[in-house]
Amino acid sequence: MPRRRAPLAWAGGVLALLVAAVVTAVLLTRGGDAPAPAAPAPDSPSSTPSVPPGVDTTQDATYAARRPGSPDRLVVPALDVDAPIRPITAPDRTLVPPADPQVLGWWADGARPGAETGSALVVGHTVHTGGGALDDLETLRAGDEVQVHSHRGAGDERRDRTETYVVEDVEVYRKGALARQAAELFSQEVDGRLVLLTCEDWDGTRYLSNVVVTALPVADDGGTARG
Repeated sequence: MPRRRAPLAWAGGVLALLVAAVVTAVLLTRGGDAPAPAAPAPDSPSSTPSVPPGVDTTQDATYAARRPGSPDRLVVPALDVDAPIRPITAPDRTLVPPADPQVLGWWADGARPGAETGSALVVGHTVHTGGGALDDLETLRAGDEVQVHSHRGAGDERRDRTETYVVEDVEVYRKGALARQAAELFSQEVDGRLVLLTCEDWDGTRYLSNVVVTALPVADDGGTARG
């Protein structure tokens, strides 16, 4: 039987309310309101300080090259998804994905894809007529590959990276159950991982559930990095 989906406007409202609970739970695990994030490194080129003679900069250069950048696109071959990502925030603890159902939102106050610590949260709409980037998220299976393309810098200083993840778990939660599990599912204290989130189970009036996909980064040796 075809899956029933709500009009986009309704999907956005439900997802916004859900993620409000997620953000609140994550902030509570940090001990109340999150401190103001440190200013990110500027994407535009800046002057480089001189290095004292004899200082080995190889390690610093390697670290800089591997620092996670701003995510641009999400690619999920199993779903034939190649969708742009835009940063979104939750100043009033309500995180609203981009209105365009083909554009995903990355919670910019959480972890970045590729970070060593924290859940990088990417959310998106579902659409009753199809056309939402995460419409079929629940059909993913453990072992499916997910890629996040990101960048740092601009112009001649731009550096592109691709983070590859492997799906570890696909769960469908009723809204109340997800709110109770939010602090664990979206923790910023765990080893780095990717979490994808959208709505599910439209009953003609509202969404009853949400799909949560957890994916682990692929290690340099081809395995998955686990805590």
